[in-house]
Amino acid sequence: MNIRFYNARILTMQEPVAVQEHQQLWVSGERIIYIGLGDAPEKIKEEKGLSGLSWDREIDCGGNLLMPGFKDAHTHSAMVLFRSCADDEPLQGWLEKNIFPIEGKMTGEDCYELTRLSVLEYLTSGVTAVFDMYLTPETILEAFTDCGMRNVQVSGINNFGPEPEVMEERYLSLNGKNDLSSYMLGAHAEYTCSMELMEKIAAMVQKYKAPFFTHNSETIAEVEGCRSRWGKTPTQLWADLGAYDFGGGGYHMVHMSENDFQICKDKKLTVVTNPASNLKLASGIAPIHRFLKEGIPVAIGTDGAGSNNCLDMFREMFLVTGLAKVKEQDASVADGIEVLKMATVNGARAMGLKDSDVLAEGKYADLIMIDLQQPNMQPLHNIPKNIVYSGSKQNVVMTMIAGRILYDHGRFDIGVSPAELYDKGNAIAERLFR
Repeated sequence: MNIRFYNARILTMQEPVAVQEHQQLWVSGERIIYIGLGDAPEKIKEEKGLSGLSWDREIDCGGNLLMPGFKDAHTHSAMVLFRSCADDEPLQGWLEKNIFPIEGKMTGEDCYELTRLSVLEYLTSGVTAVFDMYLTPETILEAFTDCGMRNVQVSGINNFGPEPEVMEERYLSLNGKNDLSSYMLGAHAEYTCSMELMEKIAAMVQKYKAPFFTHNSETIAEVEGCRSRWGKTPTQLWADLGAYDFGGGGYHMVHMSENDFQICKDKKLTVVTNPASNLKLASGIAPIHRFLKEGIPVAIGTDGAGSNNCLDMFREMFLVTGLAKVKEQDASVADGIEVLKMATVNGARAMGLKDSDVLAEGKYADLIMIDLQQPNMQPLHNIPKNIVYSGSKQNVVMTMIAGRILYDHGRFDIGVSPAELYDKGNAIAERLFR
């Protein structure tokens, strides 16, 4: 499909980060083919050798903003099942009493339907790609694909399953399955893996020279438990095993030692911070300012809806900067522009989505439209900082992935109605919690 956006402001997120006025953006198929001033389209066609190009749709943006979609760099999508029914517990009790018993009864079909339900929320939050870790990657990938959502699955292997051979088969079979999906090696966490299993995971990382991601240093209890078992922090342990030799990173990374920071720098790891989840579970506040000062890339994830309880990147962005300022007692740290990079560019790069990081000719048309004609966006002193400090989901009026508009002014185009997904989600919840 060929779509021309015109009368737009555009924030490409390329350096230097700045909003360009009076722009147009052209999409052909899955990719962006032109970004530039919004006049003389026929002349531009001729100059670019596109004289035969015709438009299936032309969209007047009315001065609203086009920008790259947000990348939810850590989530458990099908955990929408647990929204507001497993609350007010610290992490270990939350997992052991509320989560693990129900997860033991979930089927691949349950994960499929619940993942589709989560897509509705991602799209309304302007999320165009998710880094998902959950129980049945095959059916989750199918759910995302059927909805048109870009996704990267990461293994959550632990002592409860699957076997390392299954993780390897998924790595080989799910990568390249379609243009929207990929798969990375990972583990749930050190505290759910035996040493024998961790060694097998690290050996697989070495075999494929692949990046590795895991929950890491989320709570003080997790770090101290790892020290008591192995005499080192989780970051040091995974590094010593060789799991971080080819990059990757960790989810949460709240409680870090001096040596942990050095490992992150040396191994070129990405930290994926999840502030709302860390607050709700009382896990702590991540040292965002220190990561930035050390040149360690930071991306942002929502975590699952069981511990958050919503999949809202606007809330996460504000918490990242607000909590960093409070932690350091310095209002100048975690600048809003840096946080916006975390939510877009850094997330894409952590996920290996090199063609979805910024808006540029040849990149995937993974973009969103932000409605600037609302009170929380006025006046337009600094649009990027408005997005971080005063923006909300109400400002997302369109979400496009791979050139396909999946959400447009309250309407979804994902192959199934919201009402049907609500009914299925509630039926699954009634059955599993009965």
